[in-house]
Amino acid sequence: MSAESSRQLVWRKSSYSGNEGGECVEVAATSGSVHVRDSKDVRRPHLSVAAQGWAAFVAFAAAD
Repeated sequence: MSAESSRQLVWRKSSYSGNEGGECVEVAATSGSVHVRDSKDVRRPHLSVAAQGWAAFVAFAAAD
């Protein structure tokens, strides 16, 4: 994804993240991928993951 396209993403911070400036990530979803970035340094490159891979990650993280 180009830098210009990256600016058009709608980033969302986790509801578990506080406003104290701690460690947290933001995600932005598109039709085929999920983008993840460090909320403390949004100018750095972000990670792009296929939607299926993100779904598998979330399912694994939510499992007991």
